[in-house]
Amino acid sequence: MTPAELLRQAGERVTPVRVQVLEVLISTGHPISQAQLAGLPELAASDRVTLYRTLNRLRAAGLVHAVEGIDGAWRYCAHRSEARGCPGDHPHFLCLTCGRMTCLTGQRLPHVDVPPGVQVQGKQLVVYGRCAACAQPKKGREARAAARGRERS
Repeated sequence: MTPAELLRQAGERVTPVRVQVLEVLISTGHPISQAQLAGLPELAASDRVTLYRTLNRLRAAGLVHAVEGIDGAWRYCAHRSEARGCPGDHPHFLCLTCGRMTCLTGQRLPHVDVPPGVQVQGKQLVVYGRCAACAQPKKGREARAAARGRERS
């Protein structure tokens, strides 16, 4: 299904920015921050506020979910289990060196019992440290630069 079809199916207006953001999130396949999105050539014409509102709209429509890293940055990912993108309901790994977040899709988030009458609106688990590329001492800056380059693609 195309991003435009997904928007229509969710009852959302189909706008060029919404389609572009959803296309990028689907093709990226892992959580990406608003700042990282803003740095992409295909979204260069969108200002920070437009991206923020678009991401929140897509999130409210159930097309995108967000994960907050321990660095305070929210990262957004397409919420489509049949596609390459992050299907949600799993932990994430955040590299503290390069900032890339990875979905740990082979694991589910634990069940949490809450008091009666409580309405849970979300849960997340973020494991953090250094990714394999950044953890290699010999490669140092080159590994981090390569990891940041992969983040942009």
